[in-house]
Amino acid sequence: MHIAVLATNTDTSAFAARHPRDTQKFRDLLLGVRPGWTVTAFDLPSGEFPEGLQGFDGFLIGGSPSSVDDDDPWIGRLMELIRQAYADGKPLAGACFGHQAIAKALGGTVGPNPGPFVLGTAETELVAPAPWMDGGARIRLAAAHGEQVLRLPAGAEVVGRSEGCPAAAYRIGSGVFATQYHPEMTPEFLAGLVEEFAPGLAAEVGAAAKVSLPLGTEGRRFAEWIARFFEMARG
Repeated sequence: MHIAVLATNTDTSAFAARHPRDTQKFRDLLLGVRPGWTVTAFDLPSGEFPEGLQGFDGFLIGGSPSSVDDDDPWIGRLMELIRQAYADGKPLAGACFGHQAIAKALGGTVGPNPGPFVLGTAETELVAPAPWMDGGARIRLAAAHGEQVLRLPAGAEVVGRSEGCPAAAYRIGSGVFATQYHPEMTPEFLAGLVEEFAPGLAAEVGAAAKVSLPLGTEGRRFAEWIARFFEMARG
């Protein structure tokens, strides 16, 4: 199995420089559950894009502080890639920005959170689990988002919902699987993220983020779901 990771993170802060780039985080995430796979990562904001789609069995699109509604050229190229991959029957997985980008590219709507910025550990209630998921009722993942999917594209089904985020996870048949959250973020990275950025947010948001950290996250569990999703899509 050969998966393309499409990294979209535009964070150039000193905090980001002290940690692995998303290209590495997502590679580690997938290889942690499927060590025999080949994972090729592309840093889209730097202009790195696959030369074609046919050499890959699936695409995983990561998170970013950028908005899918920004007019940066790389975002436009990503939207075209998503539409082409979907038309070609290539499975698409997305996390945070990737979740939103797939929805927008295929006809959905993305906009600001109805409530405040979300930071910390978020719990998703699994309301319609897909075949590649386990039988659990909930999953906890890292969260950091000020926007979300407000209207899903045609044919999409909500898989999971969270407080303030009705489309926390969705799928389109066996071809798209996406979450608003961050399976690639380890608990240690999330704790550092909260410490770094909570002081710049509303006091109640920062306080809630810190309180949520002991709940822990289940990134490896979600990684297994992504792997099974790609495997089922391939048949």
